[in-house]
Amino acid sequence: MNVLLAFLANTIVNFVIGLTVAKFLGPEEYGRFALAFSIAMVVQTALYDWLRLSATRFYSKRTRHKEPVVRSTLDAAFIGVTLFLTLATGVYALVGPPLDFETNLILLALLTSVANGLFDYCTALVRARFHDHAYVRLMLAKNGLSLVLIGGGAFIFHSAAVALAGGVASLFGTVILGRRALLDPGADIRAASSQNARALAAYSAPIVTAHLLYQAMPLAARSIVASVFGFAETGQFALAYDLGVRAVQALGSALDVLLFQIAVAAHELHGVDRAKQQVARNMGIVVAFLLPACAGLWFVMPSIEALIVPAQYRGPFGHYLGLLLPGLFAMGVILFGVNPVFQIEKKTAPLMVAALAAVVFGLALLLILPWGKDASNLAIAQAGAYIAALVATVYFALRTQPVWPSFWDMFAALVATGAMSLALTPLRDMTPGILTLIAQIMAGAAVYGLLTVAFDIAGLGELATTWLERRFARS
Repeated sequence: MNVLLAFLANTIVNFVIGLTVAKFLGPEEYGRFALAFSIAMVVQTALYDWLRLSATRFYSKRTRHKEPVVRSTLDAAFIGVTLFLTLATGVYALVGPPLDFETNLILLALLTSVANGLFDYCTALVRARFHDHAYVRLMLAKNGLSLVLIGGGAFIFHSAAVALAGGVASLFGTVILGRRALLDPGADIRAASSQNARALAAYSAPIVTAHLLYQAMPLAARSIVASVFGFAETGQFALAYDLGVRAVQALGSALDVLLFQIAVAAHELHGVDRAKQQVARNMGIVVAFLLPACAGLWFVMPSIEALIVPAQYRGPFGHYLGLLLPGLFAMGVILFGVNPVFQIEKKTAPLMVAALAAVVFGLALLLILPWGKDASNLAIAQAGAYIAALVATVYFALRTQPVWPSFWDMFAALVATGAMSLALTPLRDMTPGILTLIAQIMAGAAVYGLLTVAFDIAGLGELATTWLERRFARS
């Protein structure tokens, strides 16, 4: 429960920071910030994401004490990757051609990739050990520092560079404050194993390649929007994607932080068959949460836009997010529902093939769709690419996973979401505002919640009934 509360707090803070930065930077400067941040995410994914993935899959309480070489290798690899990035940046600065983007923003993007890579690696370590208190402390420290340094920097200086620098300082500061909980008594980088590093990299490489392709799509889209329509339109396009993907990934990550580690523990304690059963159940839970969440977001979007989106972004925000939502749902199901099938099996190559299929399909859509006065065709192409990736990923998973979520769970989730949508359709015509938003949330949650209990979707109905019985028994 503490982990979920930390995730909830982190989600809220991320939304507040995102909206604060967008408001005080304005669309044009926010467009620069968003483009630089996309560069940071691509570099982080390419160089550091394999450390997070390896820690999540291969590091645990058992390996911490019995196989300290795992932690030693991961720590040494982080240092080695950072030295490589520093050297490569220096060499490029001396002999590379000039880039069509501000140099200070590129350098800050690279620093952001290092800081974010370190933070994600550290949180993966404490998650893998189920060290909830350390995880909560790290998240709270990061949230507090980010609010002050990123939000405050945007408010005072109205500068993308200052906001990025604030993010770097908050992430490094968080790791420094939480360093005691991150220490392993038996780990020493001198004991790192190159053989172990190759094994970890081999496991992670296909996943990293897939994630890299997925991260490259929004970066390419923002670059095209900036080139064709200018940085102001890039800011409008980026805010819709950023807040939408944060909403979907926050919910998915909150589930994944518990569900995937349970599957890994089942694999260690009971073998691969039990782990596959857990992964199948996890998949059903992910769909049962993400499907109504994305559908509900579309219904409440006018009120969300009126209440929290800065005035200079209204209109384009709802338009772009509405086009992107099906793709964001597909990406959430891939990352948190289907990918664990391959991670448990340690056969991750199909993820790379699915990502390549997504890129090809997205490019085909971009060639087919007509250009208009805004970037709608880019939003549709990006969403279509993610949907194609889901289709390809499910196809490969069907060949790998003998245990699959029941058809009934998937069908019942779809029916419950449809009933919720019917209930919310008349409310979408109400005047946007706080009362409308509350009415929509209560109506949607009531309809979907009752049907979830009635249909026992993914075992959630039984879980909710058991919890209520215990609560009434205590009282």
